[in-house]
Amino acid sequence: MGLIARVRKEWFIIGIVLVITCAKLAPSVGVKGGPLRPEITITYVAVSVIFFNSGLSLKTEELASALMHVKLHFFVQTFTLVFFPIAIWLLLKVLALTAINEWLLRGLQTVACMPPPVSSAVILTKSVGGNESPISLSCPQGIVFTPLLLLVFLGSSSSVPFSSIFSQLFMTVVVPLIVGQVCRRFLRECLDRRKPPFGTVSSVVLLMIIYTTFCDTFSNPNIELDHLSLLIVIFIIFSIQLSFMALIFFLSTRKSSGFTAADSVAIMFCATHKSLTLGIPMLKIVFEGYEHLSLISVPLLIYHPAQILLGSILLPSIKTWMSGRQKVALYITLQV
Repeated sequence: MGLIARVRKEWFIIGIVLVITCAKLAPSVGVKGGPLRPEITITYVAVSVIFFNSGLSLKTEELASALMHVKLHFFVQTFTLVFFPIAIWLLLKVLALTAINEWLLRGLQTVACMPPPVSSAVILTKSVGGNESPISLSCPQGIVFTPLLLLVFLGSSSSVPFSSIFSQLFMTVVVPLIVGQVCRRFLRECLDRRKPPFGTVSSVVLLMIIYTTFCDTFSNPNIELDHLSLLIVIFIIFSIQLSFMALIFFLSTRKSSGFTAADSVAIMFCATHKSLTLGIPMLKIVFEGYEHLSLISVPLLIYHPAQILLGSILLPSIKTWMSGRQKVALYITLQV
């Protein structure tokens, strides 16, 4: 793959590096009260745009189809929203005894509370012929459960009361999502025909949110990032992903599980991946005014490219396994 093609494919990850660099060089532009007025343009406008975009792109008919796969859906959501947060919470009890930066550790807990992404999980699942049905439910599930999980495991910043958090969530997340779904009902044929770049729009807005978040960090001289802690957290993130993917593969491929090979692939990607598009705006709302918000966001920013990288590396092996399972199933069918 050529350099230009590689840049086009990985432009969002490159964009994350660039906006963090820009925030380092000119933090005064994106701080609260600065020229960009992030307390209005980001907190309300940008977050609303992301969730309106999600509502507009979310295919209602796919939600109905996903609900038909009750067992598959239940397994994914239970692993993602129950097992994952509790397992990381227990792990952090041990890691808290080490010298790892406490805010990065809290960031690991926020990762555990996030719902699955739609984009990367769909791409990887589609590429091997997996079942995409549980993925379409990640957005509505995340909106309901992620803020609650964040508040249960981490609490909120002392300056923002619960009532304010949930009212802002309702106005900037729920309302735009519903409006987007209503608009889709009237524009569905046009949207299906033109196929607007929903993912690109959300990604660009997300880069703006990341930029202003790190502007706050770099403008505060009291916040320092321990580079050794960062390297350890990167290792922990890769270890968590590999361990959980292996666990899910083992559980979903047992004969007693009742899942097909296509189901197992969907579960493996959907239940272990975490959404950056939904996650960063959620953190921005729940921890608004928190001086360590950017450090808490770092593990999620690392988790996103890590899940894509690992998924891409494992893809050939998964394809080979899927092909083998399909041949065995065809052979059994012909024998019968």
